[in-house]
This record gives sequence, C-alpha cells and structure tokens, in this order.
Amino acid sequence: MIKIISWNVNGIRACSKKGFADFIAKERPQIICLQETKAVEEQCLEIIEAHSSYKQTWHSAEKPGYSGVLTWHQTNPIEVLIGSGEKKYDREGRVIVLDQGPFYLVNLYFPNGAASDDRHFFKMRFLKDILKFFKDLDKKKPVIMTGDFNIAHKPIDIHDPIRLDGTSGFKPEEREWMDQFVASGFVDTYRHLYPTAKDEYSWWSYRQGSRQRNKGWRIDYFFVSDRIKEKIKSIKMHQQVMGSDHCPLSLEVDL
Repeated sequence: MIKIISWNVNGIRACSKKGFADFIAKERPQIICLQETKAVEEQCLEIIEAHSSYKQTWHSAEKPGYSGVLTWHQTNPIEVLIGSGEKKYDREGRVIVLDQGPFYLVNLYFPNGAASDDRHFFKMRFLKDILKFFKDLDKKKPVIMTGDFNIAHKPIDIHDPIRLDGTSGFKPEEREWMDQFVASGFVDTYRHLYPTAKDEYSWWSYRQGSRQRNKGWRIDYFFVSDRIKEKIKSIKMHQQVMGSDHCPLSLEVDL
C-alpha cells in the first residue's frame, strides 16, 4: 500500500507557515506532490531540512515566484523525469514523473487560461500535447496522474454551473478535453468511488467568503489508468485543512 498526498500550496513558503508540517506529520505519506510552489530550491532550505526524510525533486519555473511543481518521496524510483520534453511548457515548471517500477506517477500543474486569450490558447495546446504524453506513458505501464488541472469536468464539480458556464476552467472545449482524456482510458478516482457526491470541491476563491459558503470548484484530481482502478483503496479531499486556497488530496493505492 502506498499513500500519496497532492496539494496546490499556492506558494510553498507561505503554506509552510500555515500548518503544512503538522498535516504531513499526521498523514505520513510516502510521496508528496506539490503544485504552484512559486519558489526555487535555494529559497526553501529550512523547509527542506524540516522534511529531510524525503528525497526532493524540483521543477521550478524560469519566471520568479510563478508556477512550479515539487515531488517529495521516500520511495526509490527507477528514474525521475523532469518536464514533458516541450520547452514552452517546461520553462513554466509543470511536470515531474517518477518511474516507480509498477507504475508512473505524474505530478502536474496545468496552465490557467483566465489571464488572456493567448493564455487560453496556450492551455488548449498544453492539453492536446499532455494527452499524448499520458498515452505514451500508459503504453509502457500504468499511470497515476495528480495535480491541479484547472478544469472542473462536470456540472456536479462546480458550485454554479449555469452562471459559470464558459468561464475559464469551465469552458466547453476544456470539458470536452476531459471527456477525451477519460475516453482514452484514464479514471477519475474520486468519481470512481463517489460518482454522485455533490458539493465536494478542492478550490475556493479567496474573495467573498467563498470557502466558508462552500462556493467552490473541483479542479484537483487523482487519475489512474483504467486497468489499475480496482487497486484504489481510498481517495479523500481534506477540505478542513487550510494553508492554501486549495485543499490537499490523499490517495491510497495497493501497488
């Protein structure tokens, strides 16, 4: 059994001051996948020392204080891959892959398309290319993919699907990509175990007391290759854990 935590920390330095270490100590995962770290390794030496039982792989963005993914692990992967191989994405620090032997683990931070039309088009290109990346990995061995996808898939995954229809993160073309992703043989672990659960979200805007009123979006996921879906033992969104505008997720899988 392996336990994996995934969390968009919206700045690891800020989150580390808001109960991050206590949460990790309580959950005791073998692997931690963090997104939107907004830092480089040299800025986080105290955090690294505090979690020295984990080996650490950083993929920071070239732009300071922006994006970035980080994977901590107590496992012994066969290989660690940093980036997707596409420079236009990799310069933003969006992908880390651990080859764990029986499976690949992919830690991901998808682009946010809200800033401009250019960023939306960038996001759609990323979606097209990353699906091919997933399929190529899946041909070799099963894949576990986790992180902030910046897309709410179905109306059940967003608090006001009618008003927010067409908003970045809930555009028809983004949701159609999610349909293609699932049709390609990948399973949303939360919906696999809880197909009809309502009002279950992983991100809330900081504005207007959204979290207190549970006006959220489910945009953080664990997906797995269809052929290992029965190996999923639990999936949880830790919605009471603060420290970020996203809550952490935990997956237990028997691999």
